Amino acid sequence: MTKARELRELSTEELQQKRSDLRDDLFRLKMRKAVAQLEAPIRLRQLRRDIARIETLLAERAAPPGPGEVT
Repeated sequence: MTKARELRELSTEELQQKRSDLRDDLFRLKMRKAVAQLEAPIRLRQLRRDIARIETLLAERAAPPGPGEVT
């Protein structure tokens, strides 16, 4: 599981690449789950949450700063 603090240190391009890699991992795990039992089913939840963290950071960076926010 990736910490939000670690993710904030990455550039936008690195976050997008990491998101893509995690989505690929999630897809492979879902396929494996459909065929056989997973050794660590908790890994699915961890991947989904890591992807959500990255999506949140990317959305924060894309949003215009609100009133009173320092850029």
